[in-house]
Amino acid sequence: MTIDLLKGVNLYLIGMMGAGKTTVGHLLAQHLRYGFLDTDVVIEKVAGDQSITQIFAEVGEAAFRQLESQVLSQICAFTKLVIATGGGIVIRRDNWSYLHHGLIVWLDVPLEVLYSRLAEDTTRPLLQDPDPKAKLRSLIKERQHLYAQADLRITVSEGETPEQIATRIIEQIPSVLKPGVSPAQS
Repeated sequence: MTIDLLKGVNLYLIGMMGAGKTTVGHLLAQHLRYGFLDTDVVIEKVAGDQSITQIFAEVGEAAFRQLESQVLSQICAFTKLVIATGGGIVIRRDNWSYLHHGLIVWLDVPLEVLYSRLAEDTTRPLLQDPDPKAKLRSLIKERQHLYAQADLRITVSEGETPEQIATRIIEQIPSVLKPGVSPAQS
């Protein structure tokens, strides 16, 4: 059973904003009997209940990324967690050393699907752009090779439900685990 195969190792969800990491993460945590954390929620708490948008506005992206790395370094010390990460967590090299403490799953969602999900969302600081679709396309192009370093890539189809995505992840976890080795060592 997948629960036993993971041996308590964390499951990190990476991918673009709007990919469904938080929604799918909650479902995975239930199925795996794991806890759930969203790094953005933890960052907001650490920053005195400021929103991600406020943090970006007040201290800038570089300071936000530093805080994000600090939060991730602390989270990776725990076990039995499904962790939804911010879309840009992959851009800092040191974050990969933390992510590799667990199994990394990339939710790969097509641009058009992401854009339709995010079109009405005015809270995303990186989409505060005159042409948000072009900005989103640019971010995908910039990050895609980084996301591709994940242990497991889940290509999400338009109309696929979060439950279907979570089920596919659970079904595919054994394919990336080496027999007799914990996920963090594979």
